[in-house]
Amino acid sequence: MAFQELEQRIEHAFSLGAAAAAERASVDAFNELRSALESGALRSAEPDPGTELGWKVNAWVKRGILLGFRLGTLVDMDGGSYVDKHTFPARTWTPEEGVRIVPGGSSVRAGAFLAKSVVCMPPMYVNVGAYVDEGTMVDSHALVGSCAQIGKRVHLSAAAQIGGVLEPVNASPVIIEDDVLVGGNTGVYEGTIVRSKAVLAAGTILTRGTPVYDVVNGTTLRATADLPLIIPSGAVVVPGSRAISKPGAEGLSIYTPIIVKYRDEKTELSLALEDLLR
Repeated sequence: MAFQELEQRIEHAFSLGAAAAAERASVDAFNELRSALESGALRSAEPDPGTELGWKVNAWVKRGILLGFRLGTLVDMDGGSYVDKHTFPARTWTPEEGVRIVPGGSSVRAGAFLAKSVVCMPPMYVNVGAYVDEGTMVDSHALVGSCAQIGKRVHLSAAAQIGGVLEPVNASPVIIEDDVLVGGNTGVYEGTIVRSKAVLAAGTILTRGTPVYDVVNGTTLRATADLPLIIPSGAVVVPGSRAISKPGAEGLSIYTPIIVKYRDEKTELSLALEDLLR
């Protein structure tokens, strides 16, 4: 394990509680962790075909991020325009990194990774521990929450919200796999996994407590005690509703996402224009 020694140092520092701030070794361990996250060498969750989910959560990494908040003190940033923990300043960029940050109020927090060819349209925000892979577009007013994992060639449309998770530390973060289209004003929260090539239509909301009706296969997808909500590969999900059957609620309905189809040639054509924006 490449980071076994760092893991041991982080776990020791985290166990010290508030006393960690008095130890230089704790600060050094956190700084090494943050640098590894920013480089993409270390992730809060990583692909692992040997697990049931296909992903492994590195709970110790999230403990390291929480350690950073514990070590941080409030400081003026950007000439007093902002006040935040000194351990998590906004990232700065160079053209050599190959990330396109368009002017207009966007911010990426230290400890987040953005791969080459990622495009960020203003204003948007990427929080600590997040991983955004190659060719992805983060559109205006979009949020990539703490520790969220975003795959290659994903489009996070305007006002899309990808929820974050730091606590509980063993909980899975939201995972958006490769080639997913997340429509405008869509929200994906509470550890939901969206498999590759899925399409989430504008306004779709996915949470741990949200059942998803697959009308193609005649099944209902739900989270369980052990597994998060998982959207299948290639699924096209749209907002819908279902009637409430309880007495006294006649005529009322409740929001329900629905899988209406799986990606086909027509769906592919509707996504082809994205390449022109990159």
